[in-house]
Amino acid sequence: MDQGHTYPDAQDPERVGAYPAVVKAGGGYVWDEVLEYRVWCFPRLGAEDLEDGSDYYYVIDTKKDALCFSEENEGVKVPLALVLQREYIDEPEQGQYIHRKEERLTEWHVAFLSRPRRTARTIPDFFAPDAPANRLEILRGQAGLE
Repeated sequence: MDQGHTYPDAQDPERVGAYPAVVKAGGGYVWDEVLEYRVWCFPRLGAEDLEDGSDYYYVIDTKKDALCFSEENEGVKVPLALVLQREYIDEPEQGQYIHRKEERLTEWHVAFLSRPRRTARTIPDFFAPDAPANRLEILRGQAGLE
């Protein structure tokens, strides 16, 4: 999914590490900004125990550095991206979509960043009566308009 894709650096490197640890997980289909990359560390899996046995994460401002860190250390997972969604598409039930006009922070699998960044037209086009049947594939960067 991410071959040949260039991942954005953190929007504001000076703010990396200033965001809350507890955020949403995944979802929303669209993204606006990458705030930081997180590499979660698990002492029970062999990571250094820095938090009395509790899991913790390192924050990094580039995907490349986060990936290097995760490959060079034991007991860590692949990097996640902390993204800002200024508005997003909620799917509370399969096939039921709601346009949410509120900001949220969420951790995403980095591969999801290969999806196109949200534009002013992304969500309105998704909800348009004449939207193509493959509109989810388009959001996921898996198809083009035909």
